[in-house]
Amino acid sequence: MNPPDPIVPGEVRTAQRTLEGEGVEVLRLFPVLRGRMNLDPFVLFDHFFLEPGTGFPTHPHRGFEAITYLFDGCMRHRDNLGNDSLVTAGGAQRFTAGRGIEHSEMPDGKTRGIQLWINLPRARKHRKPGYQAVPAGTIPVRRFDGGEARVIVGPGSPLQLQTPVHYEDIRLDAGGETPVEVPAGWQGFVYVVDGAARIDAQALQPGQAMTVVAGAHPLQTETGVRALACLGRPHGEPVYQHGPWVD
Repeated sequence: MNPPDPIVPGEVRTAQRTLEGEGVEVLRLFPVLRGRMNLDPFVLFDHFFLEPGTGFPTHPHRGFEAITYLFDGCMRHRDNLGNDSLVTAGGAQRFTAGRGIEHSEMPDGKTRGIQLWINLPRARKHRKPGYQAVPAGTIPVRRFDGGEARVIVGPGSPLQLQTPVHYEDIRLDAGGETPVEVPAGWQGFVYVVDGAARIDAQALQPGQAMTVVAGAHPLQTETGVRALACLGRPHGEPVYQHGPWVD
């Protein structure tokens, strides 16, 4: 087991291109060798690009929760709990691996989205596995001058986790600005999907992320941007990650 990677406020990382599943191209922010392995409570962040004929056939997991959020396309989830669900653009799903789950995620045509893994606290590692699908229309939208944020996890969202997390899909118009507010004792990162942004005056391009700690961090753009804010309360527990298992 290893302690969680220490967080460096304002650290900028660029996601690394790799392959997962059956021919799926991903931009992986972490875990990566010679880079960040985790960002407590988060243990994996993949920006995936699925083409017809690729996907994630049946495979096992345990010890964490995962959120799959789709920008476009659609994906079918099947698992050994009997769930069979089609997630479409703007929708999300959460599975709690707990003591063990087997599932598949296969696209119907070109599909783009994010998979985020959240570690389970040690006391809940062996809980019963579970699944939740959240259609796009049930995800609340927070509108503000110059943009909007879809609250994937957080106030008003039906998606439930075992760890306190706030996860937003933020869109800013050209010249837009909004604060990313991190609660006391929390930490996380902001990842740029499309466009260009500055956060705390640090420039970020697509595929880059910056770590943030407690406080308000201004997110700004001159040309327009789509970014994800992933914030959580760290567990502060050792992490042992081996492929699909987080023990």
